[in-house]
Amino acid sequence: MSTDPVSTDTNDVVPSDVAPSGFGAKPGAIGTPPQHYGNPLGEQRALALGTAVVDLSDRSVLTVTGPDRLTWIDSLTSQSVARLQPGESAETLLLDPTGRLEHVMRLIDDGISTWILLEADAAPALHTWLDRMRFMLRVEIADRSDDYATIGTLGTPTLEPAAPNGVPLAWRDPWTTVVTGGHQYARVAEHPAAEWTYMELLIERSRLDDAAALPAAGTLALEALRIAAWRPRRTTEVDERTIPHELDWLRSAVHLNKGCYRGQETIAKVHNLGHPPRRLVLLHLDGSEGVLPAHGDIVTGVDKLGEPREVGQITSSALHYELGPIALAVVKRTTDATDDLVVTAAEHGVAIAAAQEIIVPTDAGAEADIPRLPRLGAVRR
Repeated sequence: MSTDPVSTDTNDVVPSDVAPSGFGAKPGAIGTPPQHYGNPLGEQRALALGTAVVDLSDRSVLTVTGPDRLTWIDSLTSQSVARLQPGESAETLLLDPTGRLEHVMRLIDDGISTWILLEADAAPALHTWLDRMRFMLRVEIADRSDDYATIGTLGTPTLEPAAPNGVPLAWRDPWTTVVTGGHQYARVAEHPAAEWTYMELLIERSRLDDAAALPAAGTLALEALRIAAWRPRRTTEVDERTIPHELDWLRSAVHLNKGCYRGQETIAKVHNLGHPPRRLVLLHLDGSEGVLPAHGDIVTGVDKLGEPREVGQITSSALHYELGPIALAVVKRTTDATDDLVVTAAEHGVAIAAAQEIIVPTDAGAEADIPRLPRLGAVRR
């Protein structure tokens, strides 16, 4: 099997007529931000050990400033953040009225501003929507993406984060454990996120060259470790139908006992009475073909008659330095958890055998355990 990972990242390679700087100027750098520096598996090990940083300077940053900022965000989104203390981190989701996921917001408050860390493509739409929802509240929204860059790490940061208001802007991922008010559907003795010590640091963009002097890993390394930790991401695992239950996102980004917010009815109904229509799985892939599937590649199972049927799609894939080729996929809830699956890697024209590792079980939801009432008109015997 080839050890060269097939990238599913959409970053562009630096044009040859543009002189790279910062992380892009490091030896072996491929992509902007760099996907790798020539040794993806070695970079994974360094990142997992906490001795490397990842350039995420394509990510976006918004701030919300004003005395109403936290109660306002709390009223709009899925997590309870009204009492977020300076320096504390949180993750919250903006849902549409039917409970489908629109935006993922990583929050850190510094006592004056709430900093919202976002994917590269998310800032304009979220900024516009938030601006429309201000009404008479004392909040101001600003895009700070040109001023601040995001750096990822899994170790104790040797890089000093920015602190414009005296509080270091270091966001610690709450995915490590189930947050207060959250819920985990995964039924495992030890969740793989127990060792996911991931954080994101905000630094002034003028300091990117200084950050690039540190040992670095590419975005492919971060993706592999994220997938192994079962950690969903908006740009890969989310589509226009996604509800948080399908990705076990109630674990870190939803408070089930907070006040009303947009989409709350779906969150409560599915969790208490129903089941999510789809579920997230980790796939262990046969590596004999030496290729990885791409985002959107079809996952096939079998129906009750033993005939092939499409059951889902790949959302992200990677070559992990210990687990080998792995992928996250969203499949139909009714897909038998014991079935061996097949992934069609369309770009390479090959079928890849895949074994499921269950993240969201087939019976996730219906936590209220309401007893079934006897049918009207039924005769007791």
